[in-house]
Amino acid sequence: MKKSEFFYELPKELIAQHPVEPRDSSRLLVLNKENGALEHRVFSDVIDYLNPGDCLILNNTKVLPARLYGRRTDTGATVEFLLLSRRGENLWEVITGPGKKAREGHSFVFGNGELKAVIRQVLPDGNRIAEFEYEGSFYEVIDRIGEMPLPHYITEKLEDKDRYQTVYAKENGSAAAPTAGLHFTPELLEKTAAKGIGIGYVTLHVGLGTFRPVKAENIEDHHMHSEHYVLPAETAELINKTKKNGGRVFAVGTTCTRTLESVATFKGEIAADEGDTSIFIYPGYEFKCIDCLITNFHLPESTLIMLVSAFAGYDNTMNAYKTAVDMKYRFFSFGDAMLII
Repeated sequence: MKKSEFFYELPKELIAQHPVEPRDSSRLLVLNKENGALEHRVFSDVIDYLNPGDCLILNNTKVLPARLYGRRTDTGATVEFLLLSRRGENLWEVITGPGKKAREGHSFVFGNGELKAVIRQVLPDGNRIAEFEYEGSFYEVIDRIGEMPLPHYITEKLEDKDRYQTVYAKENGSAAAPTAGLHFTPELLEKTAAKGIGIGYVTLHVGLGTFRPVKAENIEDHHMHSEHYVLPAETAELINKTKKNGGRVFAVGTTCTRTLESVATFKGEIAADEGDTSIFIYPGYEFKCIDCLITNFHLPESTLIMLVSAFAGYDNTMNAYKTAVDMKYRFFSFGDAMLII
């Protein structure tokens, strides 16, 4: 298929700049993938579509306040670092801007001097490996001085950084939020569990490659980024038990989907696992694990809309997106949600 087949027109004013309050008051477009039928609901209604014996799988990665502003120690020139992934003890792969101010051996200071960095290596793609120096906990330091790495299409300042974090975020490591999970509240999760629905967690640290545009017109030529995941034994047991008893697996987000589909066998069985995945899911893919998907509305021509099209069907997906535009749903990270059943 061609990249251009996944394009749709989106008025700029439909790109959500702020999350709604409360979290579960966002709109929910429900798509039946068997017949293409659409329903317009509120996110808190998602519980109506979950049955006792089903399970809900969530990505508990925690977004780092990964945008750091500092200065070069010798010239005082200002610089921006964006943490991408941990590469070793105190070593991180980073994007620097402007790049010419961050060459091998250059040193930098951030905050009130509580964080220092030296560029150890310039990678072929232009990213850098930086070694950091600090007192105490690295995560506590960047929590004080860092800013949330909001996507480029969100141009307004986020007043509360916790709103770009799921309520169940636990494992530090993401450069972006698993945004389908932003709609859940603690109360909605409690109601879900009380209804007899199993809740399990995976961890997939979302990289900025998620937002990397597809440049190849033939989508099969696109090279997918790699992301680190952990699938615990208790989550594997929950999924296998759910499947065995005839229940459905609801994946919350494309990151959950990619994790589960990377680990599942063709029989749909899951085992505890940890590793890196660069799985690229597009129409024609045969799903092995998930039965239903909760997701946000994604950018035109992105790998994420391709994944949704693979799951829901291309025509169903593009029709749902057209309907969402016509009905003025809010799009992207802070936008409304879709449930595909």
